[in-house]
Amino acid sequence: MSTYSCRLKPGQDLKKEIDNLVIRNSITAGVIVTCVGSLTDVTVRLANQLEPTTWRGHFEIVSLVGTLSTNGCHLHLGVAGSTGQTLGGHVLEGCTVYTTVELVIGVMQDLNYSRKIDPTFGYKELIIRKREA
Repeated sequence: MSTYSCRLKPGQDLKKEIDNLVIRNSITAGVIVTCVGSLTDVTVRLANQLEPTTWRGHFEIVSLVGTLSTNGCHLHLGVAGSTGQTLGGHVLEGCTVYTTVELVIGVMQDLNYSRKIDPTFGYKELIIRKREA
């Protein structure tokens, strides 16, 4: 596995910047290795909901996990507010960096991730293939 490390700055959108990094570096099979930082706006899709939910305030990122590919990224985020209450869900555009986001992405050169609609629920689900030499 190779890695990319980056720092996002205040005002940047977490989802857009991750998507851009994946495209710029032609990442076909990646994962979030670690992420720390803070956000002012958090926009996620909650479990079993169709519409996005947005919270405004100051939040610490306590978890960011996901699979990454030029064929689509799937990210889940957990954040904690000033009282320690945690919130989380499926990452959407609208998660705004407050002070910083320090991000490490791992890349598996021998794999290719793609996504295909699974008729069970109608979401694009992960397809994993060995990369051809």
